[in-house]
Amino acid sequence: MTTSTTTGSTATGSAATGAATDPRPRFGDLLAAEWIRFRSLRPMPWVLGAGALVLVAVNLNAARYTYQHTGPDGPPPGSGYVGVAVNVSFTGMSANLLMLLAGGVGAAVIVGEYTTGMIRTTFAAVPDRRAVLLAKAGVLAVVMLGFGVLVSGVSFGLAQALLGRRHAGVSLADPGVLHAVAGAAALAPVCALIGFGLGTLVRHAAASVVTTVLVLFLLPASFNEDHRWSAAIAHAMPFTAWRRLAEADPTHVLQPPYPATVTGSWLAFAGWAVASVLAAAAVAHRRDV
Repeated sequence: MTTSTTTGSTATGSAATGAATDPRPRFGDLLAAEWIRFRSLRPMPWVLGAGALVLVAVNLNAARYTYQHTGPDGPPPGSGYVGVAVNVSFTGMSANLLMLLAGGVGAAVIVGEYTTGMIRTTFAAVPDRRAVLLAKAGVLAVVMLGFGVLVSGVSFGLAQALLGRRHAGVSLADPGVLHAVAGAAALAPVCALIGFGLGTLVRHAAASVVTTVLVLFLLPASFNEDHRWSAAIAHAMPFTAWRRLAEADPTHVLQPPYPATVTGSWLAFAGWAVASVLAAAAVAHRRDV
């Protein structure tokens, strides 16, 4: 009897010791798992691939139009053509399409798990929900940043190669060009993280997309730059921030009474990205699955 009791105590102690020494998953392991999960989303390669082709085609078409309406000797000096050459490399239409695509991808990454119920399995395996959400957001941000760099870089390269045949191309070394190209690339991860945060909050596919459209498109249209308070809010919107970064030569653009700044635009991008991730982590931590 004593032997049986001792054996049972030993087994219980061993189980407790094993549970205590069982290592918690490292954040690197979570990132690796989320990368595998992201790659397993079957429509994602097709969505990103088709989206990249459409965006590059839209920008190249704008560059082609400018090429056809530029003389063989190039634009006259002092005409502000640097801004034009940059704007046709990444147009407002392509920016809108990129925002819609990135926001939808960001929402789909998290909403799909809530819809299928896989999020319960994930949280059961890793009780630290905030770490899981941070890993998901990290993978999403890196993938979409790569997507943005690809689209922005290819569009800029092809557009300037075409305009260079009219002696109208510009390079990244020209004033204002680099932050315009970088701003277009950064727009993708920022909007993806916004969609990710809203998807975590709403947890419904259609409602998440609608909410993302409201935040990214309709909310900025509610404010103008004619008054100081309204301009401050407008400058904090992602699209307005991108538009300021895209102004490679603002001296040839009609400026509003309270124009945005390049530094403020980058801060707006960073603020939306950080706030979206923190909100998603907080909601996932506090709300039941």
